[in-house]
Amino acid sequence: MEKEQAWYLLPDEAHIETPSLIFYEERLTANIGLLKSMINRIERLRPHMKTYKCREITRLLLSAGINKFKCATIAEAEMLALDRVPDVLLAYQPVAENMSRLFKLKCRYPDTAFSCLADSLEIARQLSAKAVEERAELDVYIDLNVGMNRTGLLPGMALSLLENLQHLPGITVVGLHAYDGHIHDAALEARIEKSAPVIKQLLDLREKVEAHLGYGITIVAGGTPTFPIYAAETDFECSPGTFILWDKGYQDAYPEQPFQTAALVASRVVSLPDEGLVCTDLGHKAVAAEKELRNRVFFINAPLLEVQSQSEEHLVLSTAEPEAYLPGDMLYGLPYHVCPTVALHESAICLRTDRSLDYWDIISRKRKITI
Repeated sequence: MEKEQAWYLLPDEAHIETPSLIFYEERLTANIGLLKSMINRIERLRPHMKTYKCREITRLLLSAGINKFKCATIAEAEMLALDRVPDVLLAYQPVAENMSRLFKLKCRYPDTAFSCLADSLEIARQLSAKAVEERAELDVYIDLNVGMNRTGLLPGMALSLLENLQHLPGITVVGLHAYDGHIHDAALEARIEKSAPVIKQLLDLREKVEAHLGYGITIVAGGTPTFPIYAAETDFECSPGTFILWDKGYQDAYPEQPFQTAALVASRVVSLPDEGLVCTDLGHKAVAAEKELRNRVFFINAPLLEVQSQSEEHLVLSTAEPEAYLPGDMLYGLPYHVCPTVALHESAICLRTDRSLDYWDIISRKRKITI
């Protein structure tokens, strides 16, 4: 009986350049389907596109009925607008020139409704002045610090900010934004326990804000680790990002979310410098290197290789089977952190559902597309 081919193997492997980023379309589609099955209403999904940064995956999400997106940079926002995404939240408080760039986006892409975050009265005043100058209207979410201590203001200060914001011309407060990146425990029970006070804070604050404004607002909250909690226990809009590609870090940490590996990095053996050592071309310019050495990449077709060192263009591994490797051998690596890995590549090789190969540009890895 003929052995079934491993899902990750590429056709015409000998002509694949390395190091390369690889996407698997069938698995991307499966992950989108799983995401939709985990929430009661598709309108509550606002995926963060920082993970994938390419138009083709945006189109897959749009074709699945997902029309709201979250992003972190002006370039990412523009990339979404190129495909006429109806609703884009810039999950960042724009300052200085990025404020001007946001209003240029609004002018150039009228089919997309752009919004942004604010946690500072001074910045909100500048946004208001710019909106008046441009004769534009801008929706704003108040950014809350619910424990990560990165951005946002403490929930207890939100009403004071709101009282000032509601009188500023050109901007409208439409919601609250809370990213809980500090909640990343492996145990689901621990994440549920730590999320409970955050949920209560947000619900209590929403009630007060709505009473003050006289209209309903939206809460956008969480990332991948708390997605199943907010999806099941709240009516918040949810913003997972890594789900679409998945990676070794989340695969190990969150088994209750059975997303499929949909992105790998292809690498080749380039040298055998000593007995038991294998050198590949997967340096830290090709795979995210902010984690410790042993938690950067896992080779799914060579799981016993152990990372010894890494430099800009080389990754050295040790093996107890040196005879098993030759220069030119292809290795398929699963990154521990896929989001910054994607940003290191200008394009990805995509294995389409019909087993053909395509090349997808990672266009919003750049800080600027046209604006």
